[in-house]
Amino acid sequence: MPLLQDWRAKAYSETANKNDLQRFWQVYFLKEKNIYEQLLTNPDEVVKGTVKELAEKYGETVEVMTGFLDGIDESLKDGVDNNIEEMTEDSQVSLEFDKEKLYKNMVAAQADWLYNLPQWEDIYDEETRKRLYKEQKSSTTYVREGKKVGRNDPCPCGSGKKYKKCCGANA
Repeated sequence: MPLLQDWRAKAYSETANKNDLQRFWQVYFLKEKNIYEQLLTNPDEVVKGTVKELAEKYGETVEVMTGFLDGIDESLKDGVDNNIEEMTEDSQVSLEFDKEKLYKNMVAAQADWLYNLPQWEDIYDEETRKRLYKEQKSSTTYVREGKKVGRNDPCPCGSGKKYKKCCGANA
């Protein structure tokens, strides 16, 4: 069975005890943070190897590295395909990430423990980080629907008539 299937079955289990799952994610997020701290210390270095080799490099298990690869997958540079769906511990993978995509994906995931890492200060100045943050937040802005107008409410067009006798007459 490919590693990713095992990882997702455990990480997103619907049958697991909620407290156990919460503890699992708390521990994982600390390990993920540790990997990102190391990775972002030298962000232009292209890190490659087998899943097992990368797990050893970062002092983690193959399972944790699988979760990490699942998380960073959407932030990899264009053309980098780790084929994570079929990945085994001997699969060759690359951690060649797009810095801007990674930062924005961390913001989108609301992972403040990651996008606030001090290593980002050496990559982007405060103004750039704020700009990237705002770009990501505005790209996911949702349109709110206005309050529904009742048939006996004043018409929103400002005519002073009831909605049913004005704009609502054709609705």
